[in-house]
Amino acid sequence: MRILVIGVLCLAGGAAQAEGFAVRDLRTIKSEISAALDRRFTLRAEAKRLTLTCPDCEGAPIIDILLGRQDDGTEARVRSGETTMARLEALCQARSPDCRLSPLSVAPAVGWITTYAIASTAGSTAIILHGGDLLTIRSLASDRAVASGNAERLASSVAPRIVGR
Repeated sequence: MRILVIGVLCLAGGAAQAEGFAVRDLRTIKSEISAALDRRFTLRAEAKRLTLTCPDCEGAPIIDILLGRQDDGTEARVRSGETTMARLEALCQARSPDCRLSPLSVAPAVGWITTYAIASTAGSTAIILHGGDLLTIRSLASDRAVASGNAERLASSVAPRIVGR
């Protein structure tokens, strides 16, 4: 009986580990991330963080891609409709009145992308949640279109690989 209980617990632990993102180390996909952007970007890679910079590119963008955890219930509230995209946008606008938010199509994950001003620069942040895992793509540039374009490009091209299916 004890062996059966141990076996069930092992299987339960394996099932819990299967939730979340398919990619847990961003270094394994750094070439895919680089390919999604201008080849002039310089990339610094760690397991949970990639930083890309391009001082010679239009808008001198800086991009951070971060893996983390967010298991505070936000994902469940967004999935259920309890927290709507309009509510998330209102929260963003409370910090920055010109903030705009759009949903991202990243199934089986949930996500959204915001664009906003930061003093004389601009930012765009994609947030993607799945099984308690959090992917953040933060793009800063001197131009709003560049900041949002880079975040959107990475969210559509690389996020599906990180999220998995």
